[in-house]
Amino acid sequence: MNLVKEKRLKNYIDGGWIAPKDVRYVDVVNPATGESVAEVPMSTKVEVDAAVESAKQAQRGWAIVPAPQRAEVLYRVGSLMKERKENLSQLLTTENGKVIEEARGEVQEGIDMAFYMAGEGRRLFGQTTPSELKDKFAMSVRAPVGVVGIITPWNFPIAIATWKSFPAIVAGNAVIWKPALETPLMAHELAAIFAEAGLPKGVLNVVFGSGNTVGNAMVEHKDIRVISFTGSNEVGRNIASKCGQLLKKVSLEMGGKNAVIVMDDADLDLAVEGIIWSAFGTSGQRCTACSRVIVHENVKEHLQERLLKEIKRLKIGNGLDEKVRIGPIINKVSLKKINSYIKIGKEEGANLLTGGYVLDEGEHKNGFYYAPTIFTDVSPNMRIAQEEIFGPVVSLIPVKSFVEAIEVNNNVAYGLSSSIFTKDINKVFAAQRDLDTGIVYVNAGTTGAEIHLPFGGTKGTGNGHRDSGVAALDVFTEWKSIYIDYSGRLQRAQIDVD
Repeated sequence: MNLVKEKRLKNYIDGGWIAPKDVRYVDVVNPATGESVAEVPMSTKVEVDAAVESAKQAQRGWAIVPAPQRAEVLYRVGSLMKERKENLSQLLTTENGKVIEEARGEVQEGIDMAFYMAGEGRRLFGQTTPSELKDKFAMSVRAPVGVVGIITPWNFPIAIATWKSFPAIVAGNAVIWKPALETPLMAHELAAIFAEAGLPKGVLNVVFGSGNTVGNAMVEHKDIRVISFTGSNEVGRNIASKCGQLLKKVSLEMGGKNAVIVMDDADLDLAVEGIIWSAFGTSGQRCTACSRVIVHENVKEHLQERLLKEIKRLKIGNGLDEKVRIGPIINKVSLKKINSYIKIGKEEGANLLTGGYVLDEGEHKNGFYYAPTIFTDVSPNMRIAQEEIFGPVVSLIPVKSFVEAIEVNNNVAYGLSSSIFTKDINKVFAAQRDLDTGIVYVNAGTTGAEIHLPFGGTKGTGNGHRDSGVAALDVFTEWKSIYIDYSGRLQRAQIDVD
């Protein structure tokens, strides 16, 4: 496998790889083995300022390049990603830990996003509308915002980055990108692909560093007009507060406490398959992961038995092994947090059905692994049923009816994804109406978003904006209304109307 050639990474600023001066470096650790695979710089405000200055200069010229020509760069990016899909996937698994099958799916998501957003280069539709005055033409168009900042998490280091950077770039903006410290290799590779695809220098800049330093410098910089953030609710609230004071547009995609509802008429085999994939894929480290199963009491025992049977078949280990179905947790800090919730669940009176411990022997000795965990007989108000754990931990919550299931689903602070398994078409339509989440699945798990639909949620999950789909353009563009009066005289709207 061809890893990044330089072990000590550099920032990508103004079209060049630049090492920051007088900063410390931290290890990029393979969570499957505990080994260092690279070193990433802890950059400062100095590097952010340099990146913004470069972006400001580049954006002016980039904005006047015809949008279909801007889109050609994305087509080339998509083609290069497609050519290098396997290498990128192996690299993603090495720094992130997710199993290789999922890594390939994530890289494919980036490829799909490149081609989809490139298509928007020939759309970017506005509107024409009749004027209320004679001999006057009215229209609205999308205009780029200018310099935008994107802050992306470690759990989907390529997919989420493409959700944000591709629409921003095709719309005529320049981008400052702060990737997660845990997964900088994918950012390095994507920046290199953009350069090879012919993106003008300065249109994309990558600055590595911490959220407290680089992230804050981006949020507070007067010339960064938009911040698009995916991460924790706590950090998102802080960013929103600062952006509000600066009258800066902010797009937030934060946590989830997603539920699969299993009704008593459900196909239980299908439901089990959906739960296993949603709860334990990416080791539960997804904002769309299923962390609650709201199950009708009539089928609860049958569902538990089938889940236990399937969990025993899951191979846990290094994601580069094609037979592995669950990879490691990202780091020791996350491992400790997950384990703390096991104690909380027991103290609250939940019944630990399986799992609930760190795997640290044999092939798991040097990595960060956690056993797939299920609590049963969980009440809806327990902390393990309310708070985001971000690991392979699921709570089974019994209910007596469809109405109760909907109420339990909605009674959390988050609203990202929900799912229902039922054969009753009436319940299907009622559920898609009443489930208070930005994404609803029927007879499928809670994860598996497609790039041409909006991605995001309600309540504590976000602030109303969406990643992916055409809706992503709303984050990175402003609406400009244009009036062309060809009457040859002054006409005053609302006053000179016959």
